[in-house]
Amino acid sequence: MAKLDVTEDMYLKLLSREYPSIAAATTEVINLQAILNLPKGTEHFLTDIHGEYEQFLHVLKNGSGAIRRKIEEQFESTLSAAQKRTLATLIYYPEKKLELILENEENVEDWYRVNIYRLVQVCRAASSKYTRSKVRKALPKDFAYIIDELLAEKDVNSRDQVGYYNEIINSVIRTGRAKELVIALCNTIRRFVVDHLHVLGDIFDRGPRPHDVMEALIEHHSVDITWGNHDVIWMGAAAGETCCMANLLRISAKYGNLDILEDGYGINLIPLMRLALEVYKDDPCDSFKLSYREDEYDGQNEELDQKMHKAIAVIQFKLEGQKMLKHPEFDMNERLIMHTMDLDKGTVVVEGKTYELTDTYFPTFNPDDPYALSKEEEEVVEHLRKCFISCERLQRHIQFLYAKGSLYKVYNGNLLYHGCVPLNEDGTFKEVEIYGKKYSGKELYDTLDSYARKAYYSLDKEEKQKGMDIMWYIWENKNSPVFGKGKMTTFERYFIADKATHKEPKNPYYKLMENEEVVTNILAEFNLTGEEAHIVNGHVPVEQKKGESPIKCNGKLLLIDGGFSKAYQGKTGIAGYTLVYNSYGLMLAAHEPFVSVDIAVEQELDIHSDKILVQKVNKRKLVADTDVGKEIKENILGLERLIEAYRTGYKVTN
Repeated sequence: MAKLDVTEDMYLKLLSREYPSIAAATTEVINLQAILNLPKGTEHFLTDIHGEYEQFLHVLKNGSGAIRRKIEEQFESTLSAAQKRTLATLIYYPEKKLELILENEENVEDWYRVNIYRLVQVCRAASSKYTRSKVRKALPKDFAYIIDELLAEKDVNSRDQVGYYNEIINSVIRTGRAKELVIALCNTIRRFVVDHLHVLGDIFDRGPRPHDVMEALIEHHSVDITWGNHDVIWMGAAAGETCCMANLLRISAKYGNLDILEDGYGINLIPLMRLALEVYKDDPCDSFKLSYREDEYDGQNEELDQKMHKAIAVIQFKLEGQKMLKHPEFDMNERLIMHTMDLDKGTVVVEGKTYELTDTYFPTFNPDDPYALSKEEEEVVEHLRKCFISCERLQRHIQFLYAKGSLYKVYNGNLLYHGCVPLNEDGTFKEVEIYGKKYSGKELYDTLDSYARKAYYSLDKEEKQKGMDIMWYIWENKNSPVFGKGKMTTFERYFIADKATHKEPKNPYYKLMENEEVVTNILAEFNLTGEEAHIVNGHVPVEQKKGESPIKCNGKLLLIDGGFSKAYQGKTGIAGYTLVYNSYGLMLAAHEPFVSVDIAVEQELDIHSDKILVQKVNKRKLVADTDVGKEIKENILGLERLIEAYRTGYKVTN
C-alpha cells in the first residue's frame, strides 16, 4: 500500500475507531452496498404555508394522498370504500378517530384485532423501501419490539408463525395497550410515507398559526427549508432589526393576527396599544381596515386593532425612510415618499406625480424631519425590539430556520428557491451591488445568505449591522431574489386611491420562465444539467382557475404556490400544491380547500387532490441515484481503503 498523506492517514485512523477490524469494515460495506439498491425515499415539496396550520398538518398527515394509495393497493377488493375511508382517517388522526369509534363499537376487542392487522399491512407496505435497521430506528420506543415483530414477513402456512403473530396481538389487547399500539402504528405509517420534507418558504404571516407550523416542522424527522420573504422579516426581527419587526407587526395587525404575537410568542403589545389609543384616539383609521376571516376573528377589538395597524404602519414608513437614507447604494430613493407629503394641501408626490392623500391625519409627523420617530414612537420600538430578541420560543423557531434553512437548496438534482433569480430583460443574470461589490446568479444568493447569517450570529458589531440591514433589503429590495418585484407599494395602497400606483412590476424572470434556454442557464449556474434537473419554485400563486399551469418550460420549472393560504384561494381556485418525488418520478397534487380537523374526522372527509404527472423516470430511482447515495459511495470507498490498509499491514490504529 502506497504511503498515505497526513489527511488520509488521519481519516483512516478516525474511521478505524468505529470499524476496528476487517470484519467490522466489510460488514458495513455489505450493508451500505445493499442500501444503494433500495428505492429512493419519497420527497414532498410544500410552499407558502402562511400559518395555515390545520391544512398543512392534514396534507402532511395524509402524505398528499400517498396513504390513500397504500390503502387502495393493499385492500383494493377486500374493503369497501367506506371501510377504506375509516382506515385512512384513523391513520391521519388516530387519537380523535379512536375516541369516536370506541364510543360506538360493541365488540372493542374484535375491532382492535381486525384493525391492528390492517394497520400492520399498510405499515409493512409503507416501510418496504427501507432497511430493517432504518425501520427499527424509526419505531416508537414503547412498541419497537412488538411492531418490528409484526412487520416481519410471516409464513402464512406455518401454524406456529400464525399462532405467534396472533398471541402478540392478543397479549397487547389483554394488557390494555391496544389503543396505544394503534396510535403508534398510525404514527409509524405516516413517518414512512414522507421520507423527507422540503418547505419552499413563507411559513409566516397572513394565516393564524405559524408558530404551530414551526413546532410541527421541528418535530418532523427530516426537513429542509428555503427561506421566503415573509420568513426573512421574522428572522430579522428576532435579530433586532426594527424595519423587519415593524413590517411583521403591520402585517399581523392587518390580518387580525396580533394574538399570534401575544399568545403564540408572548410579545407584550401594551405599549403599542397605548400609543395607538393616545395618538389616534379621534382618528377612525379608515385606510387601515382589517383583512380578517370571519371564522377566526371575533371583531371585538377591531377598532383598537385598526388604530394599532395605523400606528405601526407610520412607524414602519419612518424606519424604512431612515434605512434608505443610510444606504443610498440600495438604490431605493424613489421609495422615499413621506417627505413629499403636504398635509395642508392633502397631497403626496410619487415618482414625480402628485396624488391626493386618502388620509391626512399624521400627528407624529414632523415636516422638518419627516422620517424621525416621535419620543413615544421611539420608546415603543425599543420596547418591542427587546421583546423580540428575548422571546425564548421565537428564538428557538428562528434558530431552527437557520439550522435547517437557506435562500436556496440543491437536492437530488433539483434546484429549490422561493422567488426568482434576478434577470435582465434579455435573460442574462442581473448584476447587483452589495456593499461595494457586484454579484449575480448563484453568487448573489450565496452572498445574501451569508449576510443573513451574520445578522443573527456575528459577534462583530459592524458585520452584524450590515447583516441586519440586508435582512430588510432581502424583504423588499427590487434586486432581492425572494421578493422579485420592482417595488413594494405598501404606502400607496394605504394612502393613494389611484390603483395604478399600487402595481408592483415583476422581475423579467417571470416572463422568461417559459424560455427553455433561460431556465437551462439558471440550472447550469447552480451546476445542474440533464433532462432530470428541475427548478422548484414558490412565492407566486398559480391562478389555476384562469387556466394557468404550474408546469413551465416543458416541465423544467415547477411553480408550486397554489394558494395554501386562504387569503389567495379566491385568486388561485385551489388550496395549494404538493410536489411528490418518489422512485417512479415527479407528480404534482392540487388540493381542494380543507375545512377543519373535527369535520374531517367526523365525516371522514379527505382533501381531494387532482394528480398531474410531471415526469416519469425511465428507470426506477434507487438510493444510489440520490445525494445520500453519493455520500454512501464515498463512505464505501473510505471503508475499502481501510480494509486495504488492514490487509497490507499499514498501521491505522492509534
